Amino acid sequence: MKTSLRVRALLALAVIAVSLYIALTVPVRLGLDLRGGTQIVLQTRTTSADRDAADRTLEVLRGRIDALGVAEPTLVRSGESRIIVELPGVQDPKRAADVLGRTAQLTIHPVLGTTGESGGRVLPDESGTPLRLAAPALTGEHVKEANAGLDQQSGAGWHVTVGFEGAGRDSWARLTGEAACRPVGDPARRLAIVLDDKVISSPQVDPSITCGTGIQDGATRITGSFGAAGARELSLLINGGALPVPVETVEQRTVGPTLGAQAIAASSWAAAIGTALTGLFIVFVYRLMGALATLALACYCLVSYAALAALGATLTLPGLAGFVLAIGMAVDANVLVFERAREEYAARLRPTPRSALAAGFRQAFTAIADSNITTLIAAAVLFFLATGPVRGFGVTLAIGVLASVFSALVVTRVLAEYAANRSLVRRRPRLTGIASTGVVRDRLTRRNPRLMRHPRRWLAASAAVLALAATGIAVRGVDLGVEFTGGRLMQYATTAPVDTDQVRTALADAGFPRAVVQSSGDTGLTVRTDPLTNAEAAEVTDTVQTVTQQPEKLRDELIGPSLGQEMRRGALIALGIALTAQLLYLAARFRWTYGVAAVLALAHDLVILVGVFAWLGKPVDGVFLAAVLTVIGYSVNDSVVLFDRVRELVRKTPGKPFADLTDQAILQTLPRTVNTGMGAAFILTALAVLGGSSLTDFAVALLVGLAVGTYSSVLTAAPIAVRLHHHAGRRKVQRADGPPDSASSRSPSSVRA
Repeated sequence: MKTSLRVRALLALAVIAVSLYIALTVPVRLGLDLRGGTQIVLQTRTTSADRDAADRTLEVLRGRIDALGVAEPTLVRSGESRIIVELPGVQDPKRAADVLGRTAQLTIHPVLGTTGESGGRVLPDESGTPLRLAAPALTGEHVKEANAGLDQQSGAGWHVTVGFEGAGRDSWARLTGEAACRPVGDPARRLAIVLDDKVISSPQVDPSITCGTGIQDGATRITGSFGAAGARELSLLINGGALPVPVETVEQRTVGPTLGAQAIAASSWAAAIGTALTGLFIVFVYRLMGALATLALACYCLVSYAALAALGATLTLPGLAGFVLAIGMAVDANVLVFERAREEYAARLRPTPRSALAAGFRQAFTAIADSNITTLIAAAVLFFLATGPVRGFGVTLAIGVLASVFSALVVTRVLAEYAANRSLVRRRPRLTGIASTGVVRDRLTRRNPRLMRHPRRWLAASAAVLALAATGIAVRGVDLGVEFTGGRLMQYATTAPVDTDQVRTALADAGFPRAVVQSSGDTGLTVRTDPLTNAEAAEVTDTVQTVTQQPEKLRDELIGPSLGQEMRRGALIALGIALTAQLLYLAARFRWTYGVAAVLALAHDLVILVGVFAWLGKPVDGVFLAAVLTVIGYSVNDSVVLFDRVRELVRKTPGKPFADLTDQAILQTLPRTVNTGMGAAFILTALAVLGGSSLTDFAVALLVGLAVGTYSSVLTAAPIAVRLHHHAGRRKVQRADGPPDSASSRSPSSVRA
């Protein structure tokens, strides 16, 4: 065994062993759309001068959620003024929104004593000891500010300074003066600071304070066994009550546990069946090498799952679809290598399958790298510009791309080179699947279609398809989802078929005449309205219950109009950035003509995809955006592989006509395009059939994009590149020859001189 093969084998074993350990010990965190629960996005109404208002609000909200008793809640900042709250298992968004939407209530109470006596309100202090509190003497309106500080001179440690203003100064002096009259150690000498019915601090008045006089300057210092974090947290809490920040719910999503469980089960079945069909197809086409690639595919699944768990990423429903989809994409690198090895072996450039494989891995590397980088660009755009569950799709897609490169270039190579070295394989090279050129390549070689002889015909065909798609957009219109328009979307499951007209009439009678009612399957119902309050949404549910049999709410999404406009603008920006990034990368890696041709083909694919959805009446939402950006990666992959081969042929035979070289490149790369497309089609078909209503539109969009992208890379991008190369060549000739009459005009004048 060669040293390089041994090193790759050790690396593969190490990564697989670590991945197996992580997969068995670290669970993957499921998003709310898979485990059920409520997500609420709050917008704080702040000014530039109050940048820490969201921080104070975050701490207040954290205490309120703790009071709700929700297990494993999540609160994170999003931007400068938004807070994302995730509440697993909460199916009543009304109660959660009411609790979270209240402004903070800070009160300061005299302490009457312990619970052994009667009278007063009883609340536990910071340590859990019950205290009897009198009526509040001060509220948050009297507090000016609170700051955490460190007294380095006296060595007293961290403390919190609280300042009062207005009538609060006199009230604080009276309150502390009365408490100072109590003996040291008496509970009545303490004052309780209460935030949202929770005692956040109950300091004792210092012995130095005079009875009846109290603290006169309107400022006090709370000391104790504070650390830096504890002092800052207390100051934030006090400020949160002193400066209540209004919050508005701009987005709200509730997913029932049934829908999440169904999505996981459906995606698991789709992954299992799609992977099995893809593996069988690869084995049928590439025999032994296909079987080894299928084994490497299993390693890919393990590595990508472990990476997802190790990074602590949240697996959402679109992310789960991305994980399944990446299985089909993982086949691409293997197919590129095997097809290149077939070419080397058929041309007798490499006499053995082992040497042909080595050459295949070496020569396919640039195409593998370029095609995967373009997909990573799409994944990065999704991660940085998308919101909500769609962002999880970008994460899983990126992890899948990196894991697929590792499985193809390391795991598959180790297995393939080891098998090719066996004596049985050397005696029977056809077992490898490398010694034969394949059905697709044989038919193309026999027929030798010169597709680029008339590139304008293919461009005319593409223009006709574009016109048909544009007609659908103009006539039927684009049904923007609730994420891009704002509004409320509620999905129900019923025990019997639903009459949508009856539901629509009942909702109109109940005061919702603009509600859009659609059926999803035999027993599914979707109601889409303008933005509604939680009370109005409950009324919609009650109305649905009167005309259907035992409806179960599966999903409830609320998007504010301002957020819908923002998400719509963000989607357009994401598409623009994705196309521009692809153009810049392709122009840098190839000629500018290749980059322009690939990006124009991408625009062609996107218009057709939107047109198909317009004709079908399907919604264009955030999941559709994820599908579109994935189609961009798919389509660019095919174009990159084609132009990589064109570039190679131009270097080998620079004098040959560009159209003929493009024809030759198409014939050499089309088997790879067909075989890779078939592998992805198995996965997507399984998702479309088995993935349930949540993933059907996503899979359909990708199937359409896969078909259109395969067509456009060969019959749109290539003809555009041929025409651009032709026009660029003509301009070069004109610049070299100069204006046609310049030589003759100069000659007579020189004779006369």
